[in-house]
Amino acid sequence: MPSGHSFKAGDHAVYPGYGVGKIKSIEVKEIMGSKHSFYNFEVQGSGTKIMIPQSKVNSVGLRPIISKKEANEVIDILKEKNVKIDQQTWNRRYREYLEKIKTGSVYEIARVLRDLYLLKVDKELSFGEKRMLNTARSLLLKELVLAKGDEELKKEKEVAAIFEL
Repeated sequence: MPSGHSFKAGDHAVYPGYGVGKIKSIEVKEIMGSKHSFYNFEVQGSGTKIMIPQSKVNSVGLRPIISKKEANEVIDILKEKNVKIDQQTWNRRYREYLEKIKTGSVYEIARVLRDLYLLKVDKELSFGEKRMLNTARSLLLKELVLAKGDEELKKEKEVAAIFEL
């Protein structure tokens, strides 16, 4: 039995670093005499196809889409305004944010998006920070739309502004 979450063909999932996608199929391949099951995962938007061994689901961080309750927690993080933004150099902050995004944690990505969005109000973001803001925005938006629905997100004015809905 593979460890971690078990997915079916057609399920949406999140693959850290790539974002939301869909399990297109489950395939069994024989490699060096033993059979291995793989998820055929397709990234939403880019169409990138990735074969993920079922036995490695935990180690690669493949996870189900967040629940509506978790989506509400993410929205609360995004709405927080009273946040102390790290005043370190942009490249040090950039590396820190990159590490948070790589975790694949929806909460960490939400914090990065919120911090960069708040920072943007005060000063011009570097090229790298602008790209990261867009990456975080895109990773979160697809998942929040699946968890809560497009219309629900648009009702949250502050959040709609962050996502430019």
